[in-house]
Amino acid sequence: MKRKYIRTLFYGGLLSLCCLGLASCEDYLDKAPESSVNPDDAFKNFRNFQGFTEELYYCIPDFAHGYWNNSFNWGEDEIISFSIDYHMGYKIDMGDFWGWQSEHDGWQCGWMDRSNTVANSTDRFQKSLWKLAWYGIRKCNLGLENIDKLVEATDEQRNMILGQLYFFRGWFHFELMQYFGGLPYIDSVPSSTEPLRNPRLSYQECADRAAEDFRMAADLLPIDWDDTATGAPTFGNNQQRINKVMALGYLGKNYLWAGSPLMNYATNGSRTYNADYCKKAADAFAELLNLVESGQTQYALVDFEHYSDIFYSFKQNSKNPGSTEAIFQTPMYDWWMGSGWCLGPQFVPSTMANETNGVVFSPTANYVNYYGMANGLPLTDSDSGFDKEYPWRDRDPRFYNDITYDGLQVIQNTAKFNEEQRNKQIQYANLYTGGCYRDVKNESRTGYLLHKFAPLLVNGFDEGLRDYGDALTIQVSWMRLADIYLMYAEAAANAYGTPAATGNGCSLTALDAVNKIRERAGVGAVADKYSGSLDGFMSELRRERAVELAYEGHRFNDLRRWLLLTEYPYTIKTSQEFDRVELNEDDPTQSRVANFREEVILTRNYGEKHYWMPLKVADVNIYPEFYQNPGW
Repeated sequence: MKRKYIRTLFYGGLLSLCCLGLASCEDYLDKAPESSVNPDDAFKNFRNFQGFTEELYYCIPDFAHGYWNNSFNWGEDEIISFSIDYHMGYKIDMGDFWGWQSEHDGWQCGWMDRSNTVANSTDRFQKSLWKLAWYGIRKCNLGLENIDKLVEATDEQRNMILGQLYFFRGWFHFELMQYFGGLPYIDSVPSSTEPLRNPRLSYQECADRAAEDFRMAADLLPIDWDDTATGAPTFGNNQQRINKVMALGYLGKNYLWAGSPLMNYATNGSRTYNADYCKKAADAFAELLNLVESGQTQYALVDFEHYSDIFYSFKQNSKNPGSTEAIFQTPMYDWWMGSGWCLGPQFVPSTMANETNGVVFSPTANYVNYYGMANGLPLTDSDSGFDKEYPWRDRDPRFYNDITYDGLQVIQNTAKFNEEQRNKQIQYANLYTGGCYRDVKNESRTGYLLHKFAPLLVNGFDEGLRDYGDALTIQVSWMRLADIYLMYAEAAANAYGTPAATGNGCSLTALDAVNKIRERAGVGAVADKYSGSLDGFMSELRRERAVELAYEGHRFNDLRRWLLLTEYPYTIKTSQEFDRVELNEDDPTQSRVANFREEVILTRNYGEKHYWMPLKVADVNIYPEFYQNPGW
């Protein structure tokens, strides 16, 4: 069953005006005239202009479903797989950052680049960021250059068209910049008869340009399309339309990234935060949070009882995946994107189940260690109460939501078991050293499995694995509200050098914002011993981002922008080794283990060049000013 969560506002628009196949940056910049449609007719009224604008939504790749399971998590310190070597995560672990390009692996390289990219397709395997970003930027500029032809529209309609165009131009540039550094900022439709000479800007110069677009979009767009006359014809179906909150969120994120150590180092040679950019970020996030906290938006943190609704809905037709916390998402292009196959079958041992998958992304032990204790203290704190004989006891509640640990019952339907499976009691996660869930290739390499994105019953015995259609909807957001609180905290603290800092007009301090996310999860507040200094606070803030946003595709860019990607211990991946002494079937958190220890299973050897992805050789050969990143 096909789902579509982006709905065309008005039928009969010019959705396919620029529906052309995409091949490269050079092809994008050398297009023939877009259409034989009379441009005055194409843009004269809101119906037609919005039809033209619609295609920009279909230029958003779905990173979480670009290939199988967790292949969008790019080999950073949180997850590992040895099963398939063409996944980008494996390539990143090996230092092969060229692997994002379709020239190296065709369509298999995932959501960053595909040879068969098509803008208006509803096939997720035809979506990729590199090609669609340049295409989308051109489309935005084409729309902006023709806005004067919009003569049959209200001021509100005109503003909403402009707001979408400015947002997407900023968004496509930002998404490219964070991987490749400063790029040419394209703000016009290049002529096919003039040579290309747009120079690469510094990262912060590029960020300033993107900020102008995001600010313009925020000023033009409504908070909720449902509250406008323009959005009335699609009332109730506007939740993914670009709005003021989305624009403010990316305005703040763009400024925070520009102020982060990597981007500041790339521009100014300083490995510290840039306070000026952090102030701008804090103010943008403060503007957003003031709207949320005062109840003026449709967004709110999800209570922890319904925490899983952020990521999946099971046995219900979810009209709004991500619940009230999802701010910016991708369209769902086809039914596979909601099914258990995309993020689901990684939770039970394939060699013992009657459904095999052969692809498992295991949470690393070093990353699971970031899930501290329910009292809010990290495991390494001498006051935390962590006990290596009972390592699953009294942990951060998000540990139990996200992680499959030893002794947890993961299979309910034991009637299908054969004699061997009964003898091995495979309904329990046998993740101890030597357990039947520890096959290196097909099961857990690390002593843990992941179930953040699907219920445990998505396995080879219970009903979840093949319940497609309306049974299981899985969605991972590009941006959600919890991330806004944490980015606000980081920006405010580094803008003013203290966890007590606030953004302009916001009553929440940086410390308050982090504690708000912890309180939602039932975790103790940041302890005084960590909140008394910026360094101590940042250590807990980084750990909080690691836990709250775990496995959602943020970690790779976080480690890069913090200049930590090449630093120990972020370069290692470990397994959790232990012996099971006693299994408590009623409460596995009370199970006892012995010889609890970690073993290093991978060390990544990175140099400074790995902080930026290599650009395509064909593209950097177009003209000298579009040069390759250092070291590549």
